[in-house]
Amino acid sequence: MRVLHTSDWHLGRSFHRESLLAAQGVFVDHLIETVRSERVEVVVVSGDVYDRALPPVDAVDLCNEALRRLVAEGVRTVLISGNHDSARRLGFGADLIDAAGVHLRTDPARVATPVVVGDVAFYGIPYLEPELVREPWQLPERTHTAAVGHAMSLIRADLERRGTRSVVLAHAFVTGGQASDSERDISVGGVAHVPVSAFDGVDYAALGHLHGRQRMSEAVRYSGSPIAYSFSELGQVKGSWLVDIGPDGFAGAEFAEAPVPRRLGRLVGRLDDLLTSPEHADHEDRWLQVVLTDPVRPKSAMERLRTRFPHALTLSFEPEDAPQESAARPRLAGRPEFEVVLDFVREVRGEPADADETRLLRQAVEESRAKEAMA
Repeated sequence: MRVLHTSDWHLGRSFHRESLLAAQGVFVDHLIETVRSERVEVVVVSGDVYDRALPPVDAVDLCNEALRRLVAEGVRTVLISGNHDSARRLGFGADLIDAAGVHLRTDPARVATPVVVGDVAFYGIPYLEPELVREPWQLPERTHTAAVGHAMSLIRADLERRGTRSVVLAHAFVTGGQASDSERDISVGGVAHVPVSAFDGVDYAALGHLHGRQRMSEAVRYSGSPIAYSFSELGQVKGSWLVDIGPDGFAGAEFAEAPVPRRLGRLVGRLDDLLTSPEHADHEDRWLQVVLTDPVRPKSAMERLRTRFPHALTLSFEPEDAPQESAARPRLAGRPEFEVVLDFVREVRGEPADADETRLLRQAVEESRAKEAMA
């Protein structure tokens, strides 16, 4: 059986205010062509189908189009909800559309109820907010390791009864994975990671959440996002894993590269040099992150840059031979939400939160995340 492993579509996302919907539509075209040319039988989408719990209408339309075209190709599609999705909204009508060959797995209570295609069982572990599953599953601790570990114990018990080959979809941060600035932090009490050993006992684990393709082990992999969502992903190759499940289980995987809607780039230098040097010609059509090193901040810098680089998106100033202003400021992108809150308190008050305040702030952040997960 040939399985196409993809994840983190983030439909409806923008890139520094640039709409990515057209680029995401190109990926859907590529997805369908790959299904045809590679004779894919099952497509798995390991979470973060949408970029937010209430996606814009055009993003929902694109998702509907993608699923309709997959059904028309005669392939089965299995999707799970990620930490950006609303599990309830994404899972609406799941029982009704199962018959069409589209299988939405967003309810933690159904992790051990597989989608069986031939003699391969596909289990979906949606993003598990530990606070929401701790009580119903009677977990010993409020961590992602405990939540995913319990889900996998239920799956192994079902597999032992079935004796079939197996694929598990999961949306989690596996220890050793390389993050980027575009993933939302999912740490709970400072613990976000799940050991790769949590997925022992299945033939292939199709992971989602991290945006760069990665092999955590030969049969435990991240496909990464289909397109770049931050400049930290500069240089990453985007696409999906083509996974072969043979008679004895995992039989290998190759990467199907996705089309690049527009390349990313980073330029550092003085404004006049960037505007005149021929060595930067290759960057004229890229989405750009620009750092100016002029000793004095140039006037109308972004407007002037865009006369040559119309797709320049971000601009910062780091004068040569001068202390970097940003060094004293805490970095926000990619940091845990709770740390950002503590930095804010320290910045506006001039002193850090005390122990009681820290406890209350942590509780507020975690309750907010739990509320969002239930939306």
